[in-house]
Formats: sequence, structure tokens, C-alpha cells
Amino acid sequence: MSSSLSGTEEMRVSSLTPLKLVGLVCVFLALCLDIGAILSPAWVTADDQYYLSMWTSCWKPVSYVDWSCTSTLTTDWNIATLALLLGGAALTLFSLLAALVSLCISSRSHCYKPVAIMLFTAVVLQVCSLVLFPIKFIETVSLRVYHEFNWGFGLAWGSTIFSFGGAILYCLNPKNYEDFY
Repeated sequence: MSSSLSGTEEMRVSSLTPLKLVGLVCVFLALCLDIGAILSPAWVTADDQYYLSMWTSCWKPVSYVDWSCTSTLTTDWNIATLALLLGGAALTLFSLLAALVSLCISSRSHCYKPVAIMLFTAVVLQVCSLVLFPIKFIETVSLRVYHEFNWGFGLAWGSTIFSFGGAILYCLNPKNYEDFY
């Protein structure tokens, strides 16, 4: 008895490729970075006297011990930046959930296109927020000391980059790569 594959037997090839697994990791990292950026207290800092987050703006005069903080949700550009960032984070969350669901069902490739579309939309929303924020900050806030865009702003850019990478990986058609796997 010899066992060999005949031409009529069909090999089962999974549509889940290592590229899709890397894409899933990218989406997960993007969501983690989004959460970190939204909760970060340091989008802008200035000489240990000022910091700005998505939620509050705090300053400490040199002669005072206590910080004085106000809400940033009083200006339209801060609200718009936060809304765009939250919209991008929500789309990233939905795409992560769709990608995880696609692992559990047998017809995985049907979810790849919606995941990619949601991620590209999240990237557009986040890029808009990350371009709007520094432009409006420099235009409206007049700090007379050295200030810099800090790690919260950087986390948001990192999230955008990982979302873009995940979107590209989910655009790749696994049927074209079946021979390699």
C-alpha cells in the first residue's frame, strides 16, 4: 500500500497567513498606543511649568507650589482633535474585534477587506487630528518658554503608523501567497 496524493485530492490551505498574524499584532499595538495617547498627561510640556493633555491644561507659576488646571474641552480645536482621535481609536477597536472574529470562523478572508477599510479610515482620522493639533496649538497658545510635543503626541503617531501597517497587511490577498505557505 502506497500512500500518495492524487490529483483529485484537495489540500486544505488556510487563508490565515503569517502576514495576517503580523497584521493582527499591528492592530493590537495600535489600539494599545491609542489608549496610551488618549490617557497621556503629556502631549505638550514646557520647562516643568506647563503640560497639556487631551483633557486638561495645567500650569504652575514659578512662585507657586500648586498646579492650576483647566479643561481643554472648552476650545473647538481640542474637541475636534479628541473626537478625531477617539473615532480612530474606535475604528481600530472594531477592526481588532473583526480580525479576532475572523480567526474563529472558517471563511476568514471575508473579514479582511472590512478590517483594512476600517484601519485606513482610522489612519485618515488620526492623521487629521495629529496635523490639526500642533497647528492650532501653535496658533492659539502663546507660551513664552521653550515647549515641546511630548510622548503622548508620539504615542498617537505610533498608533497611526501601526494602524497603517496593519491595513496594508490586511489588503494583501492570501490566495496569491498560498504556494509559499
